[in-house]
Amino acid sequence: MTTAPPANGHALLDFNSPLSDAKSYDLIASLAPLTGGTVVDYGCGWAELLLRAVEHEPGATALGVDSDERAIERGRANVEARGLGGRVRLDLADVTTWEAPPADAVISMGASHAWGGTRATLDAMRSRLKPGGRLLLGDGFWAAEPNARTLETFDRDEFEPLDGLVDLALAAGFRLLNLTTATSDEWDSFESRWCASRERWLLEHPDHPEADEVRAIVDEHRDGWLKGYRGVLGFAYLTLVRR
Repeated sequence: MTTAPPANGHALLDFNSPLSDAKSYDLIASLAPLTGGTVVDYGCGWAELLLRAVEHEPGATALGVDSDERAIERGRANVEARGLGGRVRLDLADVTTWEAPPADAVISMGASHAWGGTRATLDAMRSRLKPGGRLLLGDGFWAAEPNARTLETFDRDEFEPLDGLVDLALAAGFRLLNLTTATSDEWDSFESRWCASRERWLLEHPDHPEADEVRAIVDEHRDGWLKGYRGVLGFAYLTLVRR
């Protein structure tokens, strides 16, 4: 008997962050100029933003690294399907120990936990950039005072208010080129699709041995979102230049 595949919570997501198609291209444009340059994505997931950056700027090459084997497999399949094999390489590795030469632009999208926080991430990204290079940082911030339900999921000191996040970047040796934040529609689309991928799996595999576990994961996530951090946790996209 064929065993049903495990639920893939990212199957319906374009990006592993609350990001729309239109905004993704605005962020890529904020990294210009990329002609002839190298872009490195630390914590690339399946590397959709990285692939779009290379497609948008035919003279650029790219490297991506992530420790999620399923995500890297998905990204590599997309690299080949889109004919980018000669310009994009994706590695399965620990982002904190994987090494590459200093790049013209780097991306760190929702990956600050890997380095233990935003401040350490900024320091790590600065050391991986050429002087004058661009960093696209995607990170959370407190859009409102966190309530008790939110603090069941996140530590209060895990994030700063938006102005505090910018201050951290400036103190780490960057200047701010561009700032935008995820809209409520982008957040709702992201969270809804995160849940929907699992809900669809449950519809197809109601008697799977893992069904109860998957259902509990979705219920807990949905409650944390709707009863906790919705409208409280924001997500910012900062384009920074290394001084």
